[in-house]
Amino acid sequence: MNGVAGADKDPVSPATFAPLRNPIFRLIWLATQVSSLGWLMQTVAISWLMATISTSDLMVALVPASSTLPAFILSVFVGAIADNFNRRRVMFAGRCIMVIASAMLTASVALGFVDPWMILGFSFLIACGGALNDPAWQASVGDIVDRRDVPAAVTLLSVGFNTVRTVGPALGGIVVAWFGLLTALAVTTLTYLVPLGTIWRCKWKVRSSPLPREPMTTAIYDGLRFTAMSSEIKAAIARGTLFGLVSIAILALLPLVVRDQLGGGPLAYGALMAGFGTGAVIAGISNGMFRRILSQERLMTLACVACAACSLSLALTSSIAVAAIALALGGAGWVTAWSGVGVSVQLASPRWVVGRTISIYYALIDGGIAAGSWVWGTVAQNHSLAWALEGSAGGLLLVAAAGALFPLRERHESEPDSLEEFNAPAVALNMKPRSGPIVVKVEYLVSEANVETFLDLMRQRRHVLSRVGARHWTLQRNLQEPSQWTETFRTPTWTDYLRLNHRLTTEDKELEERVFRLHVVGALPPLMTLSIERPTGPARKPEPSTPFFPRH
Repeated sequence: MNGVAGADKDPVSPATFAPLRNPIFRLIWLATQVSSLGWLMQTVAISWLMATISTSDLMVALVPASSTLPAFILSVFVGAIADNFNRRRVMFAGRCIMVIASAMLTASVALGFVDPWMILGFSFLIACGGALNDPAWQASVGDIVDRRDVPAAVTLLSVGFNTVRTVGPALGGIVVAWFGLLTALAVTTLTYLVPLGTIWRCKWKVRSSPLPREPMTTAIYDGLRFTAMSSEIKAAIARGTLFGLVSIAILALLPLVVRDQLGGGPLAYGALMAGFGTGAVIAGISNGMFRRILSQERLMTLACVACAACSLSLALTSSIAVAAIALALGGAGWVTAWSGVGVSVQLASPRWVVGRTISIYYALIDGGIAAGSWVWGTVAQNHSLAWALEGSAGGLLLVAAAGALFPLRERHESEPDSLEEFNAPAVALNMKPRSGPIVVKVEYLVSEANVETFLDLMRQRRHVLSRVGARHWTLQRNLQEPSQWTETFRTPTWTDYLRLNHRLTTEDKELEERVFRLHVVGALPPLMTLSIERPTGPARKPEPSTPFFPRH
């Protein structure tokens, strides 16, 4: 089965379910929900097993940390892999790891090897497979669906997971209570096979670059640099990381709330998780309507307030019914916040770097979630469960107030695609892919009346070129001829110079034309010079030879 995203450049689609019209997205999305159902059952089984075999509150809270830490450690690397290799194959490899690790966990439990650290270890391995799969899947969304449907598709990823959340934990509790932990773990392993088979069957077209793959270190550097230069992505990552750090207390400490405050068991835990998922689904379905009437920043503020109310209610209540209502409110805030920051990162990322920006986003938010699990588990163990939940509520209000420092930008269109068209200039030397460093100089003649406009445009040009790979960008003015300006930048190799030009968009080219129009009329066009640097240090002295004495 094959699919391809269209080149539609209309504003984003408000219909939440519009991406499901795409058969490739629909099949993988549905298969992912089956896998998520199994993962939630497995989470319930592991969390409850840990709560019964360990007396440490910290060990219980580390269960979600073990499932998020791999994304923090590996995401930058797997993001570069997702942008450099076939994303479908990367997804398949990640799913294989999940199946194998889950099967090993099931076999260990069947053989009676049940140890808290072993449980965390297998949970970590399963999460490693997810860390490899998730950035490639998220980055593939823009390849599979039309650009205008990307926000709806990102929202559907959250809605789908939280739809499954309404039944997954409850089903997990029922399976654990009636059939035992081993059955729950075995069923989970089977559900992981569903997306594996779907990815094997489904194929989609992706524009291939005529250039060779980037070296891993260069790819990581480019991804980090692009992210650092995007204020929109940095704001989304900052808010997401802070939100994950404080809001994870709700889910990390819920087994302890059920056990110690509510006096319930696996069924109660599953029912409360279902309440959390119900609120998330309702908010997800309504997300398109909310996005039309409220700004993204306002939605993020409301999400933080909703989760704060949930956390505070859990700290004060001893009623399962009240806890379920509070968790429904928390679930609504949870999916609203994550879909908002996720859409911001997706729309602000060109296709050539989207795997890396998403992976960096995942690395930091999952690092925040892992740190939050440890922090709130430690607070609960050393002080009290109520203190931890109340502290989380206060932190969420601070995250809402952080919008004054890191506001989420309102964006209605995704970042334009790269042109992927560039005819390399003729050069007299035989350039190899790794020849370099390459120095690019462009000389302009600008009248005094246009200097301020020229400088404004060159500030934009510096940002554009730097984020696609230019290094050491400078602008110089000739002291003898003040109307003469020289723009200079470098790339490490000839291939990097070609790659830089392939990454430019239509908007970037329009900016270049606006700069060129300020060039003095009647003069020759701006002169571009390409050079290659050569070292001029002292030559290496030859190694002294061993004296030869003839034998007599």
